Amino acid sequence: MPDETYADPPEAEAPEPGAPLAGLVLVSTPIGNLGDIAPRARQALAGADLILCEDTRHSARLLSAIGVSVRTEPLHEYNEDQRIAPVLGMLRAGRRIALVSDAGTPLVSDPGYRLVRAAIAEGFPISAVPGPNAAVMALVLSGLPPQPFLFLGFPPPRSAARRAAFGTLRAAERAGLTATLIWHEAPHRLAETLADMATAFGPRAAAVARELTKHFEEVRRGTLTDLAAHYAEHAARGEITVLIGPPEQEDQEDLDGQLTRALATHSVKDAAALVSAATGLPRKLVYARALAMGRPDETG
Repeated sequence: MPDETYADPPEAEAPEPGAPLAGLVLVSTPIGNLGDIAPRARQALAGADLILCEDTRHSARLLSAIGVSVRTEPLHEYNEDQRIAPVLGMLRAGRRIALVSDAGTPLVSDPGYRLVRAAIAEGFPISAVPGPNAAVMALVLSGLPPQPFLFLGFPPPRSAARRAAFGTLRAAERAGLTATLIWHEAPHRLAETLADMATAFGPRAAAVARELTKHFEEVRRGTLTDLAAHYAEHAARGEITVLIGPPEQEDQEDLDGQLTRALATHSVKDAAALVSAATGLPRKLVYARALAMGRPDETG
């Protein structure tokens, strides 16, 4: 039987190189150095009918620097819900819309998620131009394990809520979570946040990345205790990312060790209260673990 020649299956029609992207396109922008703007990002912005910006004044400087003159409108945390219907109407009419945040990759600790969900539900084309991301850049420079990692946005601004959030993470680590933890933080809160982290997580390996890709870029590595002491004496400036390495194995086992010692001389309730106060872990979680372990004279 003679050999048969099969033609390659037809590929999905792709846009011409440099052609404007249809629908809604999420465009990553530099986190500091304008030299990091991607050619495709420039093309996507120049080819858009409208650019949605977290802050139009901030984005105007970038657009001017790269020679893009396109109408801009704000889309931020406080007006996103009201902007969805008009934007969907424009997409329905065939307009090309780009979404940018002030810096980095849209939606990652920035507005736009609700708009994207609404556009997906309507079936509009969604695409993205990849580019800079401060959390990932800080991770690869930190010297901490690169995967798995958990990005958590900004910590709560108030100390009580922040300590509660850190306690929840410690509880997750006691239950088996092992990941490098990443946050952004405002410079005026950095010292107190690091102090709260040191209280919750102990003298664990950590890093503070500041002003990435800019002239005064700095990555300071050390224990949480050392970093908290440093920034208590030296006020930080600029855009900041904080990273904490995963717990050591002996740290994972510390809760059971503390409970064992406390249960030897206290009731389950009192032992849980003491260890909760010592570790910063939620009392309910510690009490549940104490119940599971039981007192030595009860379990043998």
